[in-house]
Amino acid sequence: MPANLPPEYIEAEKRFREAQSPAEKAAILEEMLALMPHHKGTDKLRAGLRRKRSKLKEEQESKKGSSRTSLYAVKREGAGQIALVGMPNAGKSQLLASLTNAEPDIGDYPFTTLRPQTGMAAFENVQIQLVDLPPLSEDHIEGWIFNILQGADGLLLVLNLASDPLSEMETLLAFLEKRRIVPVHALPEQPPTGLIYLKKTLIVGNKADVSVSRENFSVMQELYGSRLPLVSVSAVSGAGLGTLRKKLFELLNIFRVYPKRPGHEPDLSNPVTLTKGSTILDLAKEIHKDFLSNLRFARVWGSSKFDGQKVQRDFVLQDGDIVEMHL
Repeated sequence: MPANLPPEYIEAEKRFREAQSPAEKAAILEEMLALMPHHKGTDKLRAGLRRKRSKLKEEQESKKGSSRTSLYAVKREGAGQIALVGMPNAGKSQLLASLTNAEPDIGDYPFTTLRPQTGMAAFENVQIQLVDLPPLSEDHIEGWIFNILQGADGLLLVLNLASDPLSEMETLLAFLEKRRIVPVHALPEQPPTGLIYLKKTLIVGNKADVSVSRENFSVMQELYGSRLPLVSVSAVSGAGLGTLRKKLFELLNIFRVYPKRPGHEPDLSNPVTLTKGSTILDLAKEIHKDFLSNLRFARVWGSSKFDGQKVQRDFVLQDGDIVEMHL
């Protein structure tokens, strides 16, 4: 049976042959697997790509101590990965430091950040990974930055409210558009055709403590408020950071559930995070493969009609549910 590969796959295959770093090749392999049609004619090709992907991952792991590798790949941690995007002096590094325990280099001069800097931002009992990246600028752009943006779960477009945020926003959108990255408020039910990366995005107006910032933020709300959510903060004074933490959680479109063993109390400090709309079966997959194959039913406290209600695998869970699995 012929493979009948689409033009987008052929283009990705060409970029794979031209790619230099293992991380870049691995990212393009993921694209190729996503673009490949699912039928018997592609089974062998799909298996071959998966073997290549596994080999590349092993190569990356073996070079974990290499500074070059760290420039190209960021291991995902926590409930989700959100990348910070901005122009020079937008205050991304200060924002990372204020939201997490990370200690990035911070300066009043451009290009303080030269490689990915990560930190974990807490919203209640959920940890969210933030990745600060070198700024986007007409003068110099590292191509590997876009590999990380394409793989992230969400984006923060960080703007300097004390300067010209409108111009910065237009420039950032142009950079992203060239790499087929499209910021959106919500992901559609049906993914778009072609090689396009839709990314849930939050606009963060930084330096809200400067007098001109309020007026600039109002302009941004008027022009972009119908397209993307916005929040105004000051990474220096801390103003608005509580609201930002909540919006980070909302951006990931996730919720928390608390598994428990029969006869035991749940650990309310350590939730399992799932995508909204997930079911008992999705939770079972997240916990262990044995749960998936041996699960008979579950009992739910929270969104069920009554506490401890017996539910089946297709029961849709809600934030804060306590779930007792029965094998």
